[in-house]
Amino acid sequence: MRMLVLGGTAFLGRAVAAEAVRRGHEVICAARGESGPVPAGAAHVVVDRNQGLGQLAGESFDAVVDLATMSVTWVRDALRDLRAGHWTFISSCSVYADHATPGSSATLPPLEDDPDAPTTSERYGSVKVASENAVRDVRGDDAFIVRAGLITGPGDKSDRFGYWPNRLSRGGRVAVPDVPGQPAQHVDARDLADWVVDCAENRTNGTFDAIGPADPLSLVLGEIAGAVAPQGTELVRIPVEVLQEHEIAPWSGPRSLPLWLPASHRALMLRDAGRALAAGLRTRPTAETAVDSLEYERGLGLDRQRRAGLPAEDEDALLTAVG
Repeated sequence: MRMLVLGGTAFLGRAVAAEAVRRGHEVICAARGESGPVPAGAAHVVVDRNQGLGQLAGESFDAVVDLATMSVTWVRDALRDLRAGHWTFISSCSVYADHATPGSSATLPPLEDDPDAPTTSERYGSVKVASENAVRDVRGDDAFIVRAGLITGPGDKSDRFGYWPNRLSRGGRVAVPDVPGQPAQHVDARDLADWVVDCAENRTNGTFDAIGPADPLSLVLGEIAGAVAPQGTELVRIPVEVLQEHEIAPWSGPRSLPLWLPASHRALMLRDAGRALAAGLRTRPTAETAVDSLEYERGLGLDRQRRAGLPAEDEDALLTAVG
């Protein structure tokens, strides 16, 4: 199979390209190359999608995997300029309008690209909706749209998962949000990549929430701790009101507790994984992702400035507050 990966140098795109190469496919990665090299065995065509697809325009492929992050223009240009037997578009569960109500399927209104508009999670989701619509307009029922949830594992620089194996590996008293029953779900990038290549080979179509099963947050953190934490590590539950008093943010960003969700987004990690799992998505144990994520964290530097997580002084303040 001749596969074009629009991306292929970072995280999920690189994992897709690497898996396709491993299976013996001819893989071409179209990217600027600023995020790093393509996987060994893949060809790299330097492309700046703001300038079009260059020498790739007009070519045909057995499969195209488009990882356009937030540009419906990129998506439309690729659909116009390329021919493919199978078309995968990597979307996001951020397309949903209601993250508070379990099972809600309404999506945000589509929005066109606007370089002057501020980047928000809602705008990101709306541009993804417009991109999905663009794919369906051209491919119809033949489109394969992957609404990814929280993607984890080696290569993730968001810190939304990696914070936990990093912190828990150090042991001691570890501040965790006191929301043990809150749902938490994720998918390892390597598992998602494996499924994307499966579906390209099998010509799978449809729209799927691509995510692993939802488990209570206490179980997820317990699995991570069981895999990486030294003996004697204590997970100290911090009440939500204490987190709010100390202005600790949920989910991501500076001074945050990753995987903790506000009530307005409690269903963000409670999407129905059933259809994707029935269609062949296989997910590894959280403990395995934690061990491999910790190794990646060590390579980046355990004490680096983080995009998400609690600085030590803020965690100490929380632990002092609860005694």
